[in-house]
Amino acid sequence: MTANENGFGYTLTSEVDVPVATVWTAWTENPHYEAWSYSKPGSVELDVTPGGRYTATVVTPDGQEFPITGRYIEVVENELLVMGMDTPGGGEEVMRLDLTDLGGDRTRLVLSQTLATQEEHDMAKQGSEMLLASHAEYVVKI
Repeated sequence: MTANENGFGYTLTSEVDVPVATVWTAWTENPHYEAWSYSKPGSVELDVTPGGRYTATVVTPDGQEFPITGRYIEVVENELLVMGMDTPGGGEEVMRLDLTDLGGDRTRLVLSQTLATQEEHDMAKQGSEMLLASHAEYVVKI
């Protein structure tokens, strides 16, 4: 964990044995994103363009549901997604996903986020770890 002037940040890295285009597809196309992201079926809507909105209803392992909404801030196909997630207080938390083609059909994902409090950091980091693990399992099947 790193604390900085903006809050509490984390960076997670995952490498998968699939081409970067496959990773991109899993993050940017509704049915693929829904399949690995713990989203309620039919709840995902992604407009993957700068300023485009996204929505989904996440279902936790214990069955709780909560909506997530936000916008895409920066989009560079097969390289970068910067997303702002709406917060209950009307603010926005920013998450960044960098993709690197390592050659030989191998891709590195680096997901980073900075949050305002330790509690938010811990919850978001745990959720992101689960998402990256689920994503890694999914992309080798598509």
